[in-house]
Amino acid sequence: MVKIRTDKKDSPGRSILKAISWRFIASGATFIISFVIFRQATNKTDTQVLQVATAIASVDVVVKLVLYYLHERLWTNIYWGKYWSKRVWRKRYRRLHDKLEKQQSNE
Repeated sequence: MVKIRTDKKDSPGRSILKAISWRFIASGATFIISFVIFRQATNKTDTQVLQVATAIASVDVVVKLVLYYLHERLWTNIYWGKYWSKRVWRKRYRRLHDKLEKQQSNE
């Protein structure tokens, strides 16, 4: 059985790397979507559309990188759901089930 250490959290460096790797993926998608929409919706040249899509993706990278990092750091301090155990949930279910049975038998 693998033991999970509950006293360890993600380091700020890990959070930054996760944020950066996700931003490359998500901002790439934003760039492609922006390019396609501006190309179809405007009469601008490909170069102009490329500049607009690049500007949108650049702002997207910076703003969302900061927001994701702050979000990640907030969630690293919340333990709810982090160390899920079937045993804990079984115990809670049994307690609830026993309580309901007791209530029904008293009626």
